[in-house]
Amino acid sequence: MTTLSISEAIEWVAAVFVRSGCRADNARSVARALISAEADGLKGHGLSRIPTYLQMVRSRKIDGQAQPSAAQIRPGVLAIDAAHGFAYPAIDLAVAELPALAAAQGIATASIRRSNHCGETGLPCEALARKGLVALLFANTPGAMAPWGGREPIFGTNPIAFAAPVVGHEPAVVDLALSRVARGPIVAAKQRGESIPEGWALDADGHATTDPEQALQGSMIPLGGAKGAALAFMVEVLAACLPGANLAFEASSFLDGKGPPPATGQLLLAIDPSAFGHAGFGERMSALVGAIEQQPGARLPGARRLANRNRAAREGIVVPPDIEMVADGRLTI
Repeated sequence: MTTLSISEAIEWVAAVFVRSGCRADNARSVARALISAEADGLKGHGLSRIPTYLQMVRSRKIDGQAQPSAAQIRPGVLAIDAAHGFAYPAIDLAVAELPALAAAQGIATASIRRSNHCGETGLPCEALARKGLVALLFANTPGAMAPWGGREPIFGTNPIAFAAPVVGHEPAVVDLALSRVARGPIVAAKQRGESIPEGWALDADGHATTDPEQALQGSMIPLGGAKGAALAFMVEVLAACLPGANLAFEASSFLDGKGPPPATGQLLLAIDPSAFGHAGFGERMSALVGAIEQQPGARLPGARRLANRNRAAREGIVVPPDIEMVADGRLTI
């Protein structure tokens, strides 16, 4: 297997997408997102996405030349059109623009429409937290999860992410799908020819399955049962209805080059802690974090990802041979 440093891996992935007809800035945005996810241990959003992304680019399901655009509809509201391109450049635009709006208004939001798979949703929230903001991201994804009591997928796995700054500490980051497990690990298990644990998904007939192929054709099991399904409904409203994006059951798959662009949506919210009439946010956060970390065995949300990230910085990124062959055109997809 090939092992690359993080910077080398970003350059290598960016070159793959440039060769496939993507704009250089789009390719670099995608590369940063994929390698960051890989480094954080979220392999379902990392290098394993290269084959399906290439399929979507070649079929024009993703426009690799697209440039996102933003319109400031109200003082604290940006409406971003991803233009059927990758989600990452549109999210980069939101992260760049929101801090100034949040500083002026106290709170600001960016809606993104005509978008696509947005990978590790904690990353843009973390980027805003590093600028002193509290951030939330909601994303809808193609239909994968039935409403509680139903059988037909209506919701996506619909991830939610959150990040907050902590003085003298890395930001606290929460990133979770509303299915019991994210779809990415099931895709990765299918690629490796492995089974999945029982309790992750149902097949198309509503029966429990350990076959990733049947799981992808069926329905994911919601996190927390009916509560998870209710949260998925909430995210569908925030990430699809507000931005004007496709609903989950209207969106084509993120996993192949078939059909029209999925045109899913995201909503990113940035909050300036200094806008709430006191200067105690930092102290309150430190007290909260301290109360958690003083307990033996307890850890902050995101701590495991930071450990994985630090390990990747030391040891590099391993590129699986099949991914390398697909990316270099030696293996047809």
